[in-house]
Amino acid sequence: MRTDLTTDWEIPATPGGFTGGLERFMGPGMSRAESAVELVGGTVCAALLAAGLWSTDLRPDWSTTQLVVVALIGLDLIGGVLTNATNAAKRWYHRQAPGTRRARLTFVGAHLLHLGVMGLVMLEGDWTWALANGVLLLAGTAAVEFAPLPVKRPVSMASWTAAVLANLFWLDVPAALLWFAPLFFLKLLVCHLVPEAPLKRSDDA
Repeated sequence: MRTDLTTDWEIPATPGGFTGGLERFMGPGMSRAESAVELVGGTVCAALLAAGLWSTDLRPDWSTTQLVVVALIGLDLIGGVLTNATNAAKRWYHRQAPGTRRARLTFVGAHLLHLGVMGLVMLEGDWTWALANGVLLLAGTAAVEFAPLPVKRPVSMASWTAAVLANLFWLDVPAALLWFAPLFFLKLLVCHLVPEAPLKRSDDA
């Protein structure tokens, strides 16, 4: 038994209005350290993605609309991976309260829009790609959400790995979009759905 660590499930009160809504969306009570990691880590990863596209021959001749879609979805996925991995998000989306499962599933379901936009705008109407990834997302979500608690983490990793491999070998996209599936499924199946304990050091209590 570890005595140097403890869990912190206490959710601080949030203000009303837009500010409170934003806090509840990202997870109330985010620490300064978590915010710093989000800012610095998100900036570095976004810069790496941009540099990878612009400094190589991977980027096709995208239209202005396509560039905007790539920028918005790229930032959303990078930011989402980091945000959903924080203690604040774990406390909020996995709290013991009515409606939390519905909130998690609604959050995941909203990302079907990402697949639709990618299929329509970036892949010029490739609905086979969008539908196949939609099936992978819903199947992975059901597997993680309804798995017994002790195996949720490995189930999420198995679901993520299966989705990434399916995209690499059978769901063709241009090389410039190979980053999408790993980040998309990492954000939702691993970072969002796994109820990891919000740990802190006991001497910080």
